Amino acid sequence: MNDSHKAVTIGAYVYPGWHACPERDCQFPPDWSEWDLVLNAPSRFPGHNQPRLPLDGPYDDSSPTTALKQVELAREFGVDFFVYAFFWSRGKRVFEASLDKGFLGKGGGGDFPFALMWANRMPRGVLPVKLDPGPEIDPGRLVYTDPDDFLNLIRFLEDKYFSRSNYFRINNMPLLSIFDSTFFLRQLGTGLASRTISRAKDYLSKKGYSGLHLMAINPASAMITDFKKAGFDSVSHYVWLPDWKGKYQQDYGELIKRRSNEWRTFAKESGLVYFPSVSPGWDATPRGVAHDSRRPQRYPWWPVVVGEDPALFSNFLGRAIRYTRKYNDPQLCFIASWNEWSEGHYVEPDKRFGTAWLEAIQREKQYAV
Repeated sequence: MNDSHKAVTIGAYVYPGWHACPERDCQFPPDWSEWDLVLNAPSRFPGHNQPRLPLDGPYDDSSPTTALKQVELAREFGVDFFVYAFFWSRGKRVFEASLDKGFLGKGGGGDFPFALMWANRMPRGVLPVKLDPGPEIDPGRLVYTDPDDFLNLIRFLEDKYFSRSNYFRINNMPLLSIFDSTFFLRQLGTGLASRTISRAKDYLSKKGYSGLHLMAINPASAMITDFKKAGFDSVSHYVWLPDWKGKYQQDYGELIKRRSNEWRTFAKESGLVYFPSVSPGWDATPRGVAHDSRRPQRYPWWPVVVGEDPALFSNFLGRAIRYTRKYNDPQLCFIASWNEWSEGHYVEPDKRFGTAWLEAIQREKQYAV
């Protein structure tokens, strides 16, 4: 149990896909971005909260001006650092302009702290998702690695990002999370994963760091004890909100009670620190084509979280802060996400609630002091 007077640090995940990029220009109309999905999202049922629109309209996240505005909002309302999704597959990168040109560009994020989440699953090549019987996750999107490739990733990250003074560290260890940590473990096996991670940590130690704080995102319950064996330092989730195989419409108020009651179980079963990650909602329907009365029971059409609002989100975040203060060292929790508009989880100002999502963060941070 930790000192209840310590401040809780809040990180928010940033989805970096809000700009046109060459990979998508070859498959979509020129200058296409996911804003096309967001702005034209249809209502799928009576009372459906779509489209969800940014208060100030769509933006280009590869612009330093956009990054500066995001950082100013984060500072004002109590978000302490950003966690950028980092798409990498054996040296190939996608969506890097948001981080490299926007946030790290001149006049962008400045000295605002940031960390990275390795998205070891490449973006979808076709959007909106079509009605076909293929696998929910195209095998071509999965990112396979090996000890040399992972070390190359760490070398690249150290040179370009970890070495920056505003890169977020835990006890002088750069924080890196792996989005599909379960696939990472299954693909390598626990033994090889352990040797791979140990090698990466040794490399960083020789560079003057105290190691690497590696966080497992979305750990499978069936493998929960393997993450510590492999060398992970903590576990968490990205979006841990709906029951993915549950009913179509799921109530936000009920979900936040259920999920917050599971955090301690993840910590006990994994033997690692569990950092709570709270989401303001979930609705990925803008990413799917229109359908007839036979609604597909799969991503992105199913499920949809309903009944979410800033007051309930404030309650959810308050639960995370109280859990963190009671159990965790360091005192750290996450919000998923800052701007995942096409999946319905964002805290940026929107036309329905204005800045109320951000005000909820500010309020809970103040209560925690």
